[in-house]
Amino acid sequence: MMHMHQYELSSACACTMLRKASRAVGRIYDEALAGHGMTTAQFAILRNVSRTPGLPLSRLADRLVMDRTSLYRALAPIEKRGWVKVEPGSGRAKLAVLTPAGRAAMAAAEPDWEVVQRRVEAGMGMELLQGLDLALQGLVRSAEGSQI
Repeated sequence: MMHMHQYELSSACACTMLRKASRAVGRIYDEALAGHGMTTAQFAILRNVSRTPGLPLSRLADRLVMDRTSLYRALAPIEKRGWVKVEPGSGRAKLAVLTPAGRAAMAAAEPDWEVVQRRVEAGMGMELLQGLDLALQGLVRSAEGSQI
């Protein structure tokens, strides 16, 4: 039996769906962080650098699923603000280091980020959000050509 509102997955573009969702969700996080003078992307960089001191930029780019050129462009304004330092590592590697000012900026922004995070969690429910996380991880692996 055919349902009147049957969803046809073959007609849905995964990229379009993801971009629409990303813009909608990104907008509310960006609004929450704007008062701290940072974007969601900058906040994500600060959090990742804080989790692994002296993180090589190539690994940071991999974690954020960014190419290095985009990462360098994203790092420039936060480096200029003194939140992150890029230092030489071993060989040709460069390392991202969170500064005390960066730690303070991130700590100041975290409560506003947390409000939005809780809003998203409440709106979706933790089970659906965790399922989304797993699905998106699989999608990233698939897009990168990895085996799941």
